[in-house]
Amino acid sequence: MIGRILIPVGLLLALPGACLAQDSLDTGDTAWITTATALVLFMTIPGLAMFYAGLVKSRNVLSMFTQCFAITALVTVLWVVYGYSLAFDGTGMAEGQTGLAAFVGGFGKLFLSGVSPDSISGTIPELTFVAFQLTFAIITPALMIGAFAERMKFSAVLWFTGLWVTLCYFPTAHMVWGGAGGYFADMGVFDFAGGIVVHITAGFSALVACILVGRRQGHPERMTPPHNIPMTLAGTAMLWVGWFGFNGGSALAANGQAAMAILVTQISPCVAAMTWISIERIRFGQPTAVGLATGAIAGLAAITPASGNVGPMGAIAIGLAAGLVCYWASVILKARFGYDDALDVVGVHGVGGLVGTLLVAVFASAALGGAVEGLDIGAQLGVQAFASIAVAAYCMVVSFVILKVLDAVIGLRVTGDEEASGLDIADHGETGYAA
Repeated sequence: MIGRILIPVGLLLALPGACLAQDSLDTGDTAWITTATALVLFMTIPGLAMFYAGLVKSRNVLSMFTQCFAITALVTVLWVVYGYSLAFDGTGMAEGQTGLAAFVGGFGKLFLSGVSPDSISGTIPELTFVAFQLTFAIITPALMIGAFAERMKFSAVLWFTGLWVTLCYFPTAHMVWGGAGGYFADMGVFDFAGGIVVHITAGFSALVACILVGRRQGHPERMTPPHNIPMTLAGTAMLWVGWFGFNGGSALAANGQAAMAILVTQISPCVAAMTWISIERIRFGQPTAVGLATGAIAGLAAITPASGNVGPMGAIAIGLAAGLVCYWASVILKARFGYDDALDVVGVHGVGGLVGTLLVAVFASAALGGAVEGLDIGAQLGVQAFASIAVAAYCMVVSFVILKVLDAVIGLRVTGDEEASGLDIADHGETGYAA
């Protein structure tokens, strides 16, 4: 067809729902991706903010909201100035290259240079694509704050966010989603909506952060329950609904792939949540509301990289695996090694993203209800594992360096007295609740 550009099937599956490029605008696609953009932003503010705020002590509730809103503002500015360019400017890219352009974008779209209302990306305005991808860049560093909740300085959170998205998120998005010539894209990695780009980058960086910042006062001897579980459940519901935009929108079109992505995005968290509370019932005699919410988020994280390429059977298997493995990582593994991942970012997002990134190599096969005919499962599993390990290792090393420098320059942690009084007062001079 005139105006259609053929790309390898592996790259088609690697991009976030990339479709064959056309030179005409589709208003239906545009309307759906515009809606999906709003849904994904809704995941961070207020969804993630409420989810995290309900889990912390009452004296830190405002700090969680403030960090999520501030990260939204900071990342938006950086994205417009240079982030979009570093992630998606393909100047000088060519399939199979090994130069710098394989790892990070160019500077051709600084300040969104050349992006106008008439620019088209596939079948949608490029400005819509810019906004949609921005919401992913926002939520990824926001996920990490749960790992070091209640003890990192607000200034350190913002400096870490700005440096981290620049050095970790933007290059990873380029390598996976930047198109032909991207390092992992050329390998044919499957990451439909961000198992690698979002959950593995955030989850494993959060592991480094929570270790370097140190444990909360009295942890684990004096554990306090979440101060507002209904708030956490409300935040979970917002995240869950927003995830339909996260995964379904990554088709970048209103089509059957988007429909399947939405369906499996509903199936996986339901299976994972039931698995999680079943484990709690067996171990402790009672299923918990927090366990139900945490299991659902684990299932959502795990289905993210697979959502455009697997069917209902794959979603059930991935949800079951996420419920089992993420519970083990969040409850048993964390206790064994003693790191204070306060709100289970590592166990849910890092491990959940890894589970889905690996299992998509199996359940994307058409023989198992997936979208890929003739898939070599063994070879694809090798690609998925290599990309996951490489990105996790890179982000952990970069995060370590960033945090060490920040600790030396401004300090990472609030004082003991400030931690005892709460970050609401210490950082913002305000309280979340009236006396």
